[in-house]
Amino acid sequence: MVKKCLGCGVTLQNIDKEKIGYVPDLKFKICMRCHRLRHYGELKKELVSKDNDTIIKIINNNKKHVFFLIDFLNISNEVIDTYKKFRYTKTLLVTKKDIIPRSIKDSSIIDYLRNNYQINEDIYLVSAKDSKNKNIIIKEMINKSLNSCYIVGYTNSGKSTLINTLLDEKVITESFLPDTTLDFLNIKIDNLVITDTPGFKYKKNIMDINNSLIKKANCKKIIKPITYQMKDNTSLLIENDLVINNFGGNSITIYFSNDINLERRYNYDLEDFSIIHVPDNTDLVITGLGFINIKKACNLKVSKKYFDTISIRVSLFGGLNNE
Repeated sequence: MVKKCLGCGVTLQNIDKEKIGYVPDLKFKICMRCHRLRHYGELKKELVSKDNDTIIKIINNNKKHVFFLIDFLNISNEVIDTYKKFRYTKTLLVTKKDIIPRSIKDSSIIDYLRNNYQINEDIYLVSAKDSKNKNIIIKEMINKSLNSCYIVGYTNSGKSTLINTLLDEKVITESFLPDTTLDFLNIKIDNLVITDTPGFKYKKNIMDINNSLIKKANCKKIIKPITYQMKDNTSLLIENDLVINNFGGNSITIYFSNDINLERRYNYDLEDFSIIHVPDNTDLVITGLGFINIKKACNLKVSKKYFDTISIRVSLFGGLNNE
């Protein structure tokens, strides 16, 4: 009988220590990779065969309800495009409600997603730390008469954490590191079956370039937005590596983990850069890190090596997309 790791979903094996799923004894419930990650914070990178399109195809073929988790800090066209590829019934869950500044209302985020991305399905904001929200999946399954469902989302969207909260114990391996869940994993809760899935991979994530940010970018407290009045020739340095300048006379508000180091410098010489045009009142999304609200239109210069991690969207704080 095939036995799967309760932590990451891979098939357990006791033959080759160098291959995924290894355990000294098949009586073990989690593989050694999950054991090392849980107890020592070590994560060995594995080659995972299932890419984004393969995961979507498997789920669409099985025609089960999808709960799609989207991290508040990483709402982008790329993520929404993936959400829209699921053809069967689905629900959108905006995760990490506990880190959202109190000035931002739940209803504002829901209205923003409906109006700017034309999402007609149910949308909820959830937090694994809030007992009032953690059972939304179970309630939705009961209300919709669902016996089973998939939990999907991009890396570090909070899938495994939310499932563990439903179970009231740490069954699924949790980590802020990417590629923690390697395969589909069925979890039974009473008469319901919830399937955890491998996280989708971003086309380009800031962690791919600077993995020292992985832990610092993982926000655990309510974000305290930082507003800067940017004068001409002022640059924003993020962790003394990612540089953005040419804001002109502008007001910007930054929504990152407050552990991220920020610095303003005047007349900073940025030599290797790419240019991105930002319209009035736009959010600059840095994949894996968060977003910056920019009030006035400008042509930003961005460190070239980080350029592909950046996208723009209609601001969360004003205006509808009427295009």
